[in-house]
Amino acid sequence: MKLLHIDSSILSANSTSRLLTAEIVAAWKTAHTDTAVEYLDLAADAPSHFGSDALGIKTGVQAQPTEAQQRENALSEKLVNQFLAADVIVVGAPLYNFSVPTQLKAWIDRLAQVGRTFKYTDKGPVGLAGGKTVIVASTRGGVYSTTEGGQAAEHQESYLKVVFGFFGITDVRFVRAEGLAMGDAPKAAALAGARAEILAATAEAANQRDVAQAA
Repeated sequence: MKLLHIDSSILSANSTSRLLTAEIVAAWKTAHTDTAVEYLDLAADAPSHFGSDALGIKTGVQAQPTEAQQRENALSEKLVNQFLAADVIVVGAPLYNFSVPTQLKAWIDRLAQVGRTFKYTDKGPVGLAGGKTVIVASTRGGVYSTTEGGQAAEHQESYLKVVFGFFGITDVRFVRAEGLAMGDAPKAAALAGARAEILAATAEAANQRDVAQAA
């Protein structure tokens, strides 16, 4: 089994999402000993934002791609191949300005490729990257999950669930720690809750929710 461990926080050792992804990966390896891990730090090695050179080579309009297009395409291919090869993806996703870090968004933009992770049909889009398990370490300074206003304001968990679902992945699990900036006691409670969720999220075998939906 291949696990892709991804961090995107810019806070280095002070990052709670990095702490939680490390604990998720460790717990997964304990529960599933046949797991090989590959690590990707999007803050240290951020892909460039998706631009015209990255898109141009995909359109097939030009007979000969430019050097810039070839370089951008090579990066996209490296990232999408790494993603498609993984059975389990652990993603550290802190809430930045109501959404995900720009580095994480840039990575997702590279994955969203027609014919690789999705396709369009006469009945609409169909995901091509199903059969994977995604575990997201979701961290937030405030509390967003308990009120309608908070849920409407966050475009972090909601976005990730939609985009991975668009790729065909239905087994998306969240380990959440929120209220981290609201004092020592709320932070301690949030981490304790997240650690309980880690045990639940990693004890379940990969892709079991996909199997259950297919049954």
